Amino acid sequence: MYQGHLIPAVDTALLLATHGALASVVATPYNTARICPTINFARQSGLPIRLVELPLDCAAVGLPDGADDVDKIPAELHANYFSALELLAAPLERHLRAHPPYPTCIVSDFCHAWTVGVAANLHVPRLSFFSMCAFCLLCQHNLERFNTYDGVTDDNEPVVVPGVERRIEVTRAQAPGFFRSPGFDHLADGVERALAHADGVVMNSFLEMEPEYVAGYVAARKMKVWTIGPVSLYHRHAATLAARGHTTTAVASDECVRWLDGKEARSVVYVSFGSIVHADPKQLVELGLGLEASGHPFVWVLKNPGYYGDEVREFLGGLEERIAGRGMLIRGWAPQVLILNHAAVGGFVTHCGWNSTLEAIAAGLPLVTWPHFSDQFWNEKLAVEVLGIGVSIGVKEPVVWQLVEKEIVVGREVVEEAVRSIMDGGGEGEERRRKALALSEKARAAVQEGGSSLANLLDLIKRFEVDAGVCVEQ
Repeated sequence: MYQGHLIPAVDTALLLATHGALASVVATPYNTARICPTINFARQSGLPIRLVELPLDCAAVGLPDGADDVDKIPAELHANYFSALELLAAPLERHLRAHPPYPTCIVSDFCHAWTVGVAANLHVPRLSFFSMCAFCLLCQHNLERFNTYDGVTDDNEPVVVPGVERRIEVTRAQAPGFFRSPGFDHLADGVERALAHADGVVMNSFLEMEPEYVAGYVAARKMKVWTIGPVSLYHRHAATLAARGHTTTAVASDECVRWLDGKEARSVVYVSFGSIVHADPKQLVELGLGLEASGHPFVWVLKNPGYYGDEVREFLGGLEERIAGRGMLIRGWAPQVLILNHAAVGGFVTHCGWNSTLEAIAAGLPLVTWPHFSDQFWNEKLAVEVLGIGVSIGVKEPVVWQLVEKEIVVGREVVEEAVRSIMDGGGEGEERRRKALALSEKARAAVQEGGSSLANLLDLIKRFEVDAGVCVEQ
């Protein structure tokens, strides 16, 4: 139910519906409100798509009222939240039995290992959905498969990823494994067992970007993998781009587009750290000062400015006065895909969440990579070391959800230099931009007629049609 997982899942359902499959999106009430405008727009357009709302029993697992909004759950209760999600198994099964037509396949985020039981009871296949890339999945899988961390006592000691042609180094601090943290071992083991027994994988990536890693993951897992991305390219119209993932973006979208319309082509830096990260107050100030010093116009998204105290709010107010006309601060949700695809935007400072990374690739933008946790370090390595479209900010270990609390602050001078490196041209800068634009062309071709992603999507639908021999309970 995290936004980085939910939004591409909805986009995938929309793509399936566009090509004739009846797709039902299952969500809890808070998330239903977020995605309802997008689903309603699709239904009004005639697409066969449904929205299934299942309430989350917070009290049963010790969560406070309102914990349906995962953004407001304190870190110490995240395990409880996943326990609450597991309680959705019985109501989901009841719903699918009671509302025809009978399902032919369940596609569930890899986090939802509990859907294994639902699919088994319904006698239908279950596919794991990943809003991640094959490079990340293969590298992480190989680390665990070959026990690469055995004997490594320092979490910041680099190891070489086995089983891939390119030399990729990583640390356990950067890549401990999905949910491999205290209190989550049960969930991590369940996720791995569910993935090992899945009937296939649906992935938000595209073959032409990482062919060797897709092939490697297929071979390692010995199962079918459908790469169908970038799924954000479903949204071809400004109306759906603006509404994607939120209920109240219309005014902000209009204001932002008008501001961008007044800027020169490729002159604006877009800055966003996604839906989870709250920057440390010191880091926020350094980032703001670095953006100001870079001299480039910028759009900076601050997810929840109310999280910060008076001192930070005063700093932001002063910054806005100094950069009036040159910089724009968006407080709250932003129509990211709409912004990234605006002609005025020329670069992206990102936390390297996979949605953000792939949306930037689809838009043809070079990146300043600033990973904070989890797969974000893998995505940085893909962008910088494999694809050659990114410049690392230099962070080497997690900034949030740390096992040992540590202050990590990137200075304003580093921010300024990184922004200039992707925006000011020069030989290396031009080469990064050339590679980014070439990848954008491949991404867009992949989802069009004759493209690999569209072919995979159509194959996915054909594979699970009622008349395709799938075992369906009558």
